Amino acid sequence: MKVAIYSRGLDIEQENPLLILLEELGRYDTTILLYNTLMEQFRIPKHLTEKLISFGGSADLDESIDCLISLGGDGTMLDAVTLVKEKNIPLLGINFGRLGFLASISREELAFAVDSLVSHTFIIDKRTLIHLDSNMPLFADAPFALNEFAIYKRDISPMIKIHTYMNGEFLNTYWADGLIVATPTGSTGYNLSCNGPILFPDSSSLVITPVAPHNLNVRPIVVPDNNVISFEVEGRAEQFICAMDARREIVPKTVQLAVRKENFGVNLIRLNENTFLSTLRTKLTWGLDKRN
Repeated sequence: MKVAIYSRGLDIEQENPLLILLEELGRYDTTILLYNTLMEQFRIPKHLTEKLISFGGSADLDESIDCLISLGGDGTMLDAVTLVKEKNIPLLGINFGRLGFLASISREELAFAVDSLVSHTFIIDKRTLIHLDSNMPLFADAPFALNEFAIYKRDISPMIKIHTYMNGEFLNTYWADGLIVATPTGSTGYNLSCNGPILFPDSSSLVITPVAPHNLNVRPIVVPDNNVISFEVEGRAEQFICAMDARREIVPKTVQLAVRKENFGVNLIRLNENTFLSTLRTKLTWGLDKRN
């Protein structure tokens, strides 16, 4: 088995769980690629370093890797998606953060997670990505996102007008602070905070949700994910913000933007008992009622 381990960076008190993970993987015939920042940050015992290979980015990963383990919160998982790209490497998220909606496995389940990997007693959830096309280079070599694409006004500038089209046909003009186009995975993130609906992961849809719209009759809308959604932005400011998940770029309002379903997806590893509905109940307290 060949496993890569990635993290944005861990606190010093999180060194022990990392060493436990390495020890658990070391019990099996496992080749371990460890992100170079972690190699430099912690003093890893010699009997473990002998089995480690350092890697620094996406170019060091290939399809021979059976799994990439993400140590951190949901933001770290989003970073990991940009590392695996179209290489079809499954992602396993260990939650070292707070909510852990994507990184749903707790630190206490490390041994169980490794056993599940080795014995292949897990489920693969295939998730849709959203792709950005534009007439200027944006987001380097990763113009895709797992959660959402979003347009925002800058800082304290006035609201913007976002003319939105589906396959070239006019949909709506949003007078708002911004606009979100979320995948089913992203529907439980920023979209939910803006009163957008929750979509099931396999629903083959995108949801368009305005951010602070200045209209009483504007609501989120769910559309099939085989549409191309394009935008024209008007505003007093000359620039606005484009975001793909947590990555942001400032662009001129003359830029041409369109989003569509990405040609490839990402595979998330789920332990058998962690279903989407159970995660909604435990992480978002969905349906919680003291009378039940």
